[in-house]
Amino acid sequence: MPKILVIRFSSIGDIVLTTPVLRCIKEQVGDASIHYLTRRPYVSLLQANPHIDQIHAFDDDLEDTLRRLRKEQFDFVVDLHHNLRTWRVKRSLKRPGASFHKLNIAKWLMVRFKWNRLPDEHIVQRYIRAASGLGVIDDGKGLEHFIPPDTNDQRDLLPDTYRNGFIALVIGAQHATKKLPLQKLQELLDKLSVYRTGVVIIGGPEDASEAEALCTNRQQVFSMCGISSLQESALLIKHAVVVITHDTGMMHIAAALKKQVISVWGNTIPEFGMYPYFGSQNTLYEQRAAELLIENTSLSCRPCSKIGFEACPKGHFRCMMDLNMEAIARKAGELNATANQ
Repeated sequence: MPKILVIRFSSIGDIVLTTPVLRCIKEQVGDASIHYLTRRPYVSLLQANPHIDQIHAFDDDLEDTLRRLRKEQFDFVVDLHHNLRTWRVKRSLKRPGASFHKLNIAKWLMVRFKWNRLPDEHIVQRYIRAASGLGVIDDGKGLEHFIPPDTNDQRDLLPDTYRNGFIALVIGAQHATKKLPLQKLQELLDKLSVYRTGVVIIGGPEDASEAEALCTNRQQVFSMCGISSLQESALLIKHAVVVITHDTGMMHIAAALKKQVISVWGNTIPEFGMYPYFGSQNTLYEQRAAELLIENTSLSCRPCSKIGFEACPKGHFRCMMDLNMEAIARKAGELNATANQ
């Protein structure tokens, strides 16, 4: 039985993007035992995944974890993070393995000079290529996200009408330049009100005060920010008809749950290979997701970073401020109406 270690330390979206690798290894490598190394805050993302045999979690200090990992005698290490700390892990284990290509130079050229040398492929393809030494190929089934069966269904906190479906609006993002500012979110909700459908705002505790402001004096808008856990938020997304989200982890969870995803892009670009991914067997979803990418492609300053900033370096933030909220609301309203016919 080959014993395989998959490494991805963080974050939410990146870990969800590794799920096709886990499935393909489990289904294509006979009797494989898959171990997963990640940081402790992300264990809940993986605990219900049936393709993982054991999770190894660590906090800041890797030493105890490395001692335990060395005893496992892995046959192969698939490094899907590829940084100095994962190099340290692989050096300590002294086992065969491979790392995914991060495309740092191509991304730097795109950010610094706007020279596009990026391959026309999703990061999932690069992840799977890192496991190709095991004979693994892409099965085309896309992402997966497994919600524990004992997760609280927080629709019980919403009006009964929400049982028939609602629009999920994910307002958070790791960096400010990846998210719509408050006034644009307010405009979006006002435009959505025309379609008379319920909206559930999803985010973390850090988004709660902004969500409260968005709910003020608005009918059929409910905030679950700071109330729902990560998996409870995922369950809400599972029950949503349409998901409007920034380039963030919940976008990838929505894609894994095969939802209709309207993705809103600020300083980052889909060409970095992190757009909603559904796999070649889900061509309708893939096509629809491509049609639902919302971005300002007319700016010479975009992308200004491969990750994000706390404020627009130019001061105008036109990548978000120039986006048409009425167009987003119309897309969401039409998709919601079609689904309820």
